[in-house]
Amino acid sequence: MIIKNNFINKPGMNLIKIFLVLFITLIGAQAVAQTITLKSPDNSIVVTVNNEEKLSYSVTFQDRSIVNKSQMGFEFKEEPAMTGNLAILDQSLKNFSEKWIPVVKSKHAEILNNYNELLLSLREKSGPMRQLGLEIRAYNDGVAFRYKLFRAARAGDRQITKELTTFNIPGDPKAWIVDYKGYSSSNEAEFFEHPLSYLTEKSIAGMPMLMEYGNNCWVAITEAKIDNYAAFYIGTNGFTNQLTTKLVPVPGEPENGVKVRFSDEVYTPWRVLMIGETPGTLIESEIIQNLNDPCAIKDPSWIKPGLSAWDHWWSGEVKMEMPVIKQYIDLASEMGWPYMLVDWQWYGKFNAPEADLTKWAPQIDMPEIISYARSKNVKIILWLYSSDVNRNSAYKTAFPLYEKWGIAGIKIDFMDRDDQWMVNWYHDIIKCAAENHLMVDFHGAYKPDGIIRTWPNMITREGVMGNEYYKFSDKMSPEHNVKLAFTRMLAGQMDYTPGAFLNVTKEQYKNQTPAVVWNTRVAELSKFVIYESPLTVVCDHPDNILNQPGADFLKIVPTTWDDIKFIGGYPGDYIAIAKRSGDKWFLGVMNNSVGKNVELSLSFLPSGTYEAETWSDTKNSDKEPKELKKTIQVLKSGTMKITMAKNGGFVAVIKRK
Repeated sequence: MIIKNNFINKPGMNLIKIFLVLFITLIGAQAVAQTITLKSPDNSIVVTVNNEEKLSYSVTFQDRSIVNKSQMGFEFKEEPAMTGNLAILDQSLKNFSEKWIPVVKSKHAEILNNYNELLLSLREKSGPMRQLGLEIRAYNDGVAFRYKLFRAARAGDRQITKELTTFNIPGDPKAWIVDYKGYSSSNEAEFFEHPLSYLTEKSIAGMPMLMEYGNNCWVAITEAKIDNYAAFYIGTNGFTNQLTTKLVPVPGEPENGVKVRFSDEVYTPWRVLMIGETPGTLIESEIIQNLNDPCAIKDPSWIKPGLSAWDHWWSGEVKMEMPVIKQYIDLASEMGWPYMLVDWQWYGKFNAPEADLTKWAPQIDMPEIISYARSKNVKIILWLYSSDVNRNSAYKTAFPLYEKWGIAGIKIDFMDRDDQWMVNWYHDIIKCAAENHLMVDFHGAYKPDGIIRTWPNMITREGVMGNEYYKFSDKMSPEHNVKLAFTRMLAGQMDYTPGAFLNVTKEQYKNQTPAVVWNTRVAELSKFVIYESPLTVVCDHPDNILNQPGADFLKIVPTTWDDIKFIGGYPGDYIAIAKRSGDKWFLGVMNNSVGKNVELSLSFLPSGTYEAETWSDTKNSDKEPKELKKTIQVLKSGTMKITMAKNGGFVAVIKRK
């Protein structure tokens, strides 16, 4: 506040004026509110920031507390903690609304990005006088906030040892929790249903974490736009349901050691609360992509989603030989899929100092493979081991070479980390791949964070306990597969690798080669509609797919979509989703291990008469899971009744008649 000295030169009047000026100055200092509220555009969500002795926030949804007063701030190495004693230097509120067209249409052809935003600039009132930026966005389907940290007084790194962000959850809601037990993880595990109080200080729980508050209130915690920062996991601080942010340590550091190092300004990832009356609101949400920057690739027209064949050890004792590779190329060609993924050992010994990504193994001929694939209208994707990619910066030589070869993309495996160094490595790889017109599929990967908006060549990733686990584990179940749509998939794309056609009953199931799965054929088809993966890699052997029941569906199902509608379901029970491609709606329903009848609402269809081509379980599918029934039905807007076998499913293609 600037005050000009225009006092009248009279002693008594001067004292009065001085008092008034001091009073006005104090009032002006309080004009920047210490308690600030931010509402979503529809006013259903309210975020309150309290800048009192400690910096904190809280969130309500439809006047119901979602997050009680929760701490914010940081602890540093060789610096005092930054938790409060902050003055607000500046604050601003704004509304933002745009519609943007994604390069890769995972769920929508056009995405609405509409939020109200609060920006706060804060500085400590005493001591080091460090600054802190706080950015909060309120959407109609969630809340997100992030911090901005600045340089230190002295040149050099600042080191975060702990992010103090908490999520103080009221009550003890039901939660779907995946606990990885450690920070070095491929993010491949089951989500189990527990009361939230199941978590402890030792928990290293992954995200998204879904919670059901009851009475039409669902919340999921995750993060978006991770860049030059560590990913975080969830534990507690010893107080019931006061969830803590557990950053992944820098490699070589203990759990209580350094998590993030930075020498320049740095933004944390967005801490995201997805919120809705139904889990469907969260499934349909685009908040994760909206929190990322627009596409950074000038001309992304070369990025082409689609299905891919895959010569993987999962589907049999597949050998790295020319006849085998050509057999899978033939599969892709016959099915009309644009890609074939050549898996490990194509460049010989991998994960070894002598590994050479620029040379193929002696028993194969890469130019011949590429030429043969081209003659079949198929492009090649190559598997790579992460340490071979990184060693001696091999990717900087290999990626330009792959572009010259005509390779369409790369699948990089076995990173199994999401510390700050690995996060930055992902960004380096994705950018270099984009420069060389290569799509990227990460396996042994951490969860998506919406980067596909900025770098759409980052087209899919694993980070999921998918079909490969049927070969060597007893953890896979229909309940797990259903839960994935409500949990892991909330973060974005997941390369589950569906398409297992050796379907057996639970009693017949065992770990074997070739791998078998204990769900019905139609349940397997439903994964192609329900699971989000613009590049969908099909797991099974050509002999198990070609001319088999349901293969016709895999010839027509898209991997990108113009719209999505949640039709019904509950985590672990069943999931029903409708997705539109052009003028057709694809309906996918997946069941758990209890057979059931379900009535599906068709309210997503405009009024009129429609024709539905359906693939459904038969009365015998409980005993013969490969069986399916195909029909043509005439529909009108209203409902559709379906019957699913145990471990079963249903798919349909609906178009106006």
